[in-house]
Amino acid sequence: MGLRTSTTAKLLDAADELFFTQGVAATPIDAVLDRAGVSAATMYRGFSSKDALVAAALERRHAHWLRTWDDAIAAAPTPRTALLSVFDALDAFRARPEGARWCAFLGTAAEYADPPAAVADALRHETESYLERLRALSRAAGARDPETLAGRLLLVVSGDLAMRLRDPGATSRTARDISEALVDAATQRT
Repeated sequence: MGLRTSTTAKLLDAADELFFTQGVAATPIDAVLDRAGVSAATMYRGFSSKDALVAAALERRHAHWLRTWDDAIAAAPTPRTALLSVFDALDAFRARPEGARWCAFLGTAAEYADPPAAVADALRHETESYLERLRALSRAAGARDPETLAGRLLLVVSGDLAMRLRDPGATSRTARDISEALVDAATQRT
């Protein structure tokens, strides 16, 4: 027997809030259960382990992030600005009430030397979807080598997210400037 949608939402809300602000290892499952107002038996009907709950919270957060990025892409007037809209999306996502002070995926990845399969899959899915989108947007913007540009842009985005942890008030201006230079160099015809 699975969980009610409302119970799943309570668990994922509590997991998102606690795991991605206090850390996965620092947050006992009892704290998540208390915050959600559900019993361990109830949680284990829907999630086989704490790691499964972490993975589900990451997947839900990723879906929210993709919707935010989709909105930024849709608002972009040109393929170049659509490619760079990842920074608009990062600022918009961070401004949401459930936005974390930094990237839940980088934080979770940093906590595990060897993540369990469910968590590893969620982390891999997020990275692959970033690269897939950045490749497609690079291609649309006219990059000669969309694969290389996507990898470079993901590195800049990851650095931007890490800097937001050091300075919670940081904006993505420097990362955007670096990315604009990368995009311009990658799309100029020789």
